[in-house]
Amino acid sequence: MPMPSRAAKGRTGRFALGVAVVSVPLVLALLGPVFAGAPGPRTASFTLGGGHWLGTDFVGRDVWRQVLHGGRPVVLTALAATALSYLVALPVGLVCALTHRRWLEELLIRPLDVLLAVPSLLLILLVASVFSPGAVGLALLVALVNVPDAARIVRATAAEAAARPAVEALRMQGETWWRMAVGYVGRCILRTLAADAGTRLTGVLYLVSTAAFLGVGVAPDAADWAVMVDRNRTGLFVQPWAVVVPAVLIVALTMGTNLLFDAALAGGRRPARGRARTRINWNRAGEPRP
Repeated sequence: MPMPSRAAKGRTGRFALGVAVVSVPLVLALLGPVFAGAPGPRTASFTLGGGHWLGTDFVGRDVWRQVLHGGRPVVLTALAATALSYLVALPVGLVCALTHRRWLEELLIRPLDVLLAVPSLLLILLVASVFSPGAVGLALLVALVNVPDAARIVRATAAEAAARPAVEALRMQGETWWRMAVGYVGRCILRTLAADAGTRLTGVLYLVSTAAFLGVGVAPDAADWAVMVDRNRTGLFVQPWAVVVPAVLIVALTMGTNLLFDAALAGGRRPARGRARTRINWNRAGEPRP
């Protein structure tokens, strides 16, 4: 029986570590409100003990209960923003890569270049100074500032796949745009998109947390991990758990996500010879001929 290679052991270790790191904040975020219970009476600010596992916060609320309620807004907003950004970036990038109409590509890309020139957080703050976005508005804003970068990555990766003879053969056979874009080009860029999704989700988590830290999209006393870090930092040296616990959970969520995506992508790699043989066999068996 062949022994697992060192690379396989390393991938398994990264995957196990990623699951262990990300499971705690995810479980607290998704299931925490179920077990939080009813709010108790408020006591003195920044105290330890008195039946409060992690002490009290800046207004005397139980920190542990705030932690149980504070993860869901961060996680759901980040996931929704990431999904929305790709929902727009994928069709835009694929159309730009596959179209032969230069004017259409310019029409789609140039407005995104304008958005790309403005720093993401600055754009969110500018919009928030005019409107007061809630959780849905924050997700839309974060998705908006991520669309230009995601669309450029999709366009650059898809353009390389679209230049292959297989796509030209599909076009000459009269195949539909959907068949070329999704059936062939989309499959070719899948691994690149998976790698970008892991990095982008981490960046979105950071952006959502930073916006919430600055009071965008959330109430000043909301049960939100980022808001907890901001509002309780004045009592850091008196009652540190109110700041340390939510901050550590945010860091664990981003770090665990990166580890999981890294392990998943590494697990899909094949040796160079195996990759070449697979590609040749697939071309001979499945590449359409004009």
